[in-house]
Amino acid sequence: MKTTRRHFLKASSALGLAAFLPQYLARPALGQSVSERIRTGYIGLGMMGLGDAYAFNGLSDIVAICDVDKKYGLARAIAGRIGRKVDGKWQEPDAYTDYRKILERDDIDAVGISTPDHWHTKISIEAMQSGKHVFCQKPLTLTLEENLLIRRAVEKYGKVFQVGTQQRSQRNQFATAALMVRKGLLGDVFRTTCIVDQGRTSPELSRAEVPESLDWNLWLGQAPWVDYMASADDKNPFTKAPIPHYSNCHIMFRWWFQYSGGRVTDWGAHHVDSALWILNRQTPEQMPVSYAPSNVTFLTDYRDGYPVKENIFNTPITFHLDMKFSDGTDFILCDKAKDGNGILLEGTKGKIHVNRARIAGKTYEEGGWKAFTDDDYRALWNGMPVEGHFQNFFTCVREGGRPIADARENILSMHVCHLSNLACRLGRPLQWDAVNEKIVGDEQAASFFSRPQRKGFELPTV
Repeated sequence: MKTTRRHFLKASSALGLAAFLPQYLARPALGQSVSERIRTGYIGLGMMGLGDAYAFNGLSDIVAICDVDKKYGLARAIAGRIGRKVDGKWQEPDAYTDYRKILERDDIDAVGISTPDHWHTKISIEAMQSGKHVFCQKPLTLTLEENLLIRRAVEKYGKVFQVGTQQRSQRNQFATAALMVRKGLLGDVFRTTCIVDQGRTSPELSRAEVPESLDWNLWLGQAPWVDYMASADDKNPFTKAPIPHYSNCHIMFRWWFQYSGGRVTDWGAHHVDSALWILNRQTPEQMPVSYAPSNVTFLTDYRDGYPVKENIFNTPITFHLDMKFSDGTDFILCDKAKDGNGILLEGTKGKIHVNRARIAGKTYEEGGWKAFTDDDYRALWNGMPVEGHFQNFFTCVREGGRPIADARENILSMHVCHLSNLACRLGRPLQWDAVNEKIVGDEQAASFFSRPQRKGFELPTV
């Protein structure tokens, strides 16, 4: 059989032959020839996707890109020199508006996905089915059902699947906090609080003309058909891009349950994931079993878990979730606390507050963490080199191994986030059977386990 790049990568990944790979292959760099570098495609080139594609650019050859908006996504990516270098010259990637064109290609080894959340699961699974490794942005899923589908697919197809919860790759912050807890510097942790900031507000929006460059039907995907809505403003306050201040599309999709989960899944996908990792709770039966909401506010009233108004942001603005693990310890998810955005860990020997900038607390200042070794940190990286989040993904693709933010662990934090949002929507406590992974004692709440998909955009069978 002829040896191809794909056969080589598949064989070396399956065998885990780190020593088999020449040093120049173990750490890709821009100077490598095309044949030596992993070939990738990037799907979804909005604000986050464009930044992630730049990261891919330095570690792989992006040979294809995709976005349903030719102006907002594709044009900016091409203008920004997303692609690859051939003989020292930049080569423009193939550009598509339909992601399936990328998945059909045999010359692509891995894909990056930064679409709105409601597309993550479908594209990720179909990518694995087409033989490709996956890097997908957070929040990974939209429903509890999608969590189980993702896990089943990773286990069935055996591809490397890294989630964009990059806080796990921050050695001096979250990784150090994880070692402090696991090595007993805090004693027994009895309460963990994830502070994620308040949600966003909007005025009531009106139907607007769909931008000529946007395929609105494809953007909606599995979500119910609705009109494109936007404010009259022509500039976005966060990016100054030529898109509306408020809409039910680009960037602003995060504040609609049809496509995302608001702040609970936005920052919650980071802090809940990091907290469970720090606590070393990485199996389904270790998840919280009770969810009690309080201080929940929305821009719209809710009836039977659904928003009454259809033209205004509908995810929680303020919220406080008191949860308990089966052993009785507390886990809290809230929009604000005196310590600010981050994770507060309280133990019998002390407490620390960790965020992306630092770790604070007397227990940290006492310096016991300085005894941690490189091997201690490497263990957190599943035995892989202690390196950046994107580098970790490509190292695992080349050498085999489990990435630091493996999707099978990430879905557990998404369990917590989705259940928290559901408790807010229904306005009452929920009980979760962590062993069997289902809502118990509330038939109406259990009906939110999945949602219908629009015809033609159904989730794949695994």
